[in-house]
Amino acid sequence: MLERLAGNAALKSELGAALRTGRLPHAILLVGEPGCGAGFAARCLAADYLYPQGGAHAEAVLNGTDTECVSLRGSGKSGGIPVDDVRAMREKIQHSALSTDAAGRVMFIYGAQNLNGTQGSAANALLKILEEPPADVLFLLTAPSAATVLPTIRSRCAAYTVAPVPADACCALLGSRGVPAPMAQELSFLYEGHIGKALQVFADADTRALLASAKKLLEHTARQDTYRALALLNGYEKNREGFAALLWQLEQLCSAVLRRPAYGADACGGLQPDAAARALQAIYSAKKDLTANGNLKLILAVLAADLCKA
Repeated sequence: MLERLAGNAALKSELGAALRTGRLPHAILLVGEPGCGAGFAARCLAADYLYPQGGAHAEAVLNGTDTECVSLRGSGKSGGIPVDDVRAMREKIQHSALSTDAAGRVMFIYGAQNLNGTQGSAANALLKILEEPPADVLFLLTAPSAATVLPTIRSRCAAYTVAPVPADACCALLGSRGVPAPMAQELSFLYEGHIGKALQVFADADTRALLASAKKLLEHTARQDTYRALALLNGYEKNREGFAALLWQLEQLCSAVLRRPAYGADACGGLQPDAAARALQAIYSAKKDLTANGNLKLILAVLAADLCKA
């Protein structure tokens, strides 16, 4: 199943060799920016570990439905992983019966950086089982950066990086998933080989709408139309999470214009590289103020003014 992971030849070769020789570490941290496929890589590795011969059960692992796997994810606005969830999963993985056709069990911890809250109690609960793991249990953790994971957790894992794929490879994969060629080409370039982000735009209407709003805002920026820019931004006055997502899309678009100036004319209402560079500074400032929990209405007004000033 590891072969289904796009690109990352060295990663697949090293993990594949460890599987074949029985030297796979009991705890692995897969690091990758959102959209790179760290979660998918974890499921591919789990499928190969549990069901070396493949088959329906291996496919179930990829789909997140296999009974030999348990998963932890963050919840709520903070994305934190509650300590009670860690304890419940620890109990389950230690005491559930192993089916006859699986080679072991797998415990996924998606977003291991989210174990950091609540004074580290969730991390401490996980450490107990990492330090004395049950036989044949593989722990697979993901995080956007190894530096965001607590050292006590990180030091007990073998860390591997899942990288974005080249744009042409990303485009080919998107095409194989049914993404129309023009859209596949644009998203591969825009998200720089982050397959997950590109597929999300294709599959999710809300994400497509968010990208369209970001493009429209940059069109207003290109025209220095502060009124329309503020009118669009005011739609996020009671939606901090949505505004943060909009800022991320704006950042990707401005970066794309700097990498390929013609993209500004084609997709962002004629936005020029110099205006894109100024817009990035305004976006970074808005992100900083948003993280500091500043007044959202004021942040929106300042951003509209900064985007559209000459």
